[in-house]
Amino acid sequence: MALLLIAALVWVMVHVGLAGSPLRAALVARLGEGGFRAGFSVLSVVALILLVMAWRGAETNFLWSAAPWFRWLMAALMLPVLVLFFTSVAAPNPTAVAGEAALGREARGITRITRHPMLWSFTLWSLLHVLANGDTAAMVFFAAFAVTALLGMPSIDAKLRARAPNAWAGFAARTSVLPFAAIAGGRNRLALAEIGWAAPLLGLIAWAALLHFHRALFGVPALLLG
Repeated sequence: MALLLIAALVWVMVHVGLAGSPLRAALVARLGEGGFRAGFSVLSVVALILLVMAWRGAETNFLWSAAPWFRWLMAALMLPVLVLFFTSVAAPNPTAVAGEAALGREARGITRITRHPMLWSFTLWSLLHVLANGDTAAMVFFAAFAVTALLGMPSIDAKLRARAPNAWAGFAARTSVLPFAAIAGGRNRLALAEIGWAAPLLGLIAWAALLHFHRALFGVPALLLG
């Protein structure tokens, strides 16, 4: 468990303590934006491998056992989570990697709902898996992703605000971190037609594939059938 905690801390520090700190600017000045992103990608992969290996080898204690009905609820909730993920990569978004060029454009599609759709998909995915597993090792493993995603939202906002304060002010005024908050506040509107059908269809296909292959990929079935 100690190794898992260290691996989880490394994962969080790489994504928040490095990518979201003044150290990033210093490294970019030395390596260039492309060099930093290449090095960061390698470091992220290494940190992920260490985290997965530590999780698989960690001793664990069960704190609760999810009821069979919760498995069905989780499976249902994972559909909008996967749709959210695929819609997040289907259109330009200033908060995505290398997406700053879209900062001056009108918020469209999924960004009308939240300006951090991908990070919300990671957050919801990880929290659902914490609840479904109910053991200490899974809690540390999946919580590492939730913490990274939740802390990443204000970190990315601060980075964009510093880089382009005028463009950021307009974008922030029309969007929200919390899903649907800008729409509820009258600062934006829901426009599902802008999202289209391709990304939701990919989310549906991925959802069905994961339900079918979950046991083969991860060793446990997505649904308890009896």
